[in-house]
Amino acid sequence: MSRPPTLTLPPCARAYRLDTPRGAFAVHDARPDGAPIGTALLVPGFTGSKEDFIALLAPLAAAGFRAVAVDGRGQHESPGPRDEMAYAQRELALDVLAQTQAVQERDSGPLHLLGHSLGGLITRAAVLLDTAAFRSLTVLSSGPAAIEASQQARVRMLIEALGTLDMESVWQAMRELDPPEAAGAATPPEIGAFLHHRWLNTVPEQLIATGRQMLEEPDRVAELARTGLATHVVSGAVDYAWPVPSMDAMAQRLSALRTVIEGAEHSPNAERPEKTAEALTGFWSGVG
Repeated sequence: MSRPPTLTLPPCARAYRLDTPRGAFAVHDARPDGAPIGTALLVPGFTGSKEDFIALLAPLAAAGFRAVAVDGRGQHESPGPRDEMAYAQRELALDVLAQTQAVQERDSGPLHLLGHSLGGLITRAAVLLDTAAFRSLTVLSSGPAAIEASQQARVRMLIEALGTLDMESVWQAMRELDPPEAAGAATPPEIGAFLHHRWLNTVPEQLIATGRQMLEEPDRVAELARTGLATHVVSGAVDYAWPVPSMDAMAQRLSALRTVIEGAEHSPNAERPEKTAEALTGFWSGVG
């Protein structure tokens, strides 16, 4: 679970609901002082939300990019039905395409897509539905297929718990099963309260459906490679969901740029935002 280092939006950003033909989505929208040289749509991961990207917004805008971080359907402040079928990967990918169209109604420049963790699988699916909608894809801490075997048991336990317990009970049980990235990390009270609130705001069927996707995702790297889309694979130096060597190999198969953010683990966007933003904007500037 990503822990944003702050919950305060920078002056360049505002929060609102982005209207699309597939519903309204809560977003944080950061803009540079002048006309943007490109727009980045930032899609969060499993149990995540737009707040996971707050620390990236100011440096991305300072580099000249508009950055729009979104809550997917059923995530935190975006509504979603109590129906697992609504969170099939294709449905979530179609949401990304709708968000892309809505974002570009204001800025017609190049659209760079980024997906963190589970978001990497969803954004890949969106690209495979409509490659022409995007100038590039950045896969952040996300691998070629299903999550690491050692993590699958945790997700199966979570899915089972969500099917039998209320969200508060599951939250309390999760506190005893924090991932390795949380070891020894003191969470400020306001961040802890936010994480709890976000969890309770998330639709359980969304978590069940997307959890299964992380368990069952096939290897679609060859399909993505055939699109020819400029791709960037970014991760921390350590990752518990997808081993770093598997992301290295994926980047090679994609002929993608590969960046490892030293000092970061599964959430470089929150753990080393300045270095992550530098890597992102360097890539986006290079592909136009």
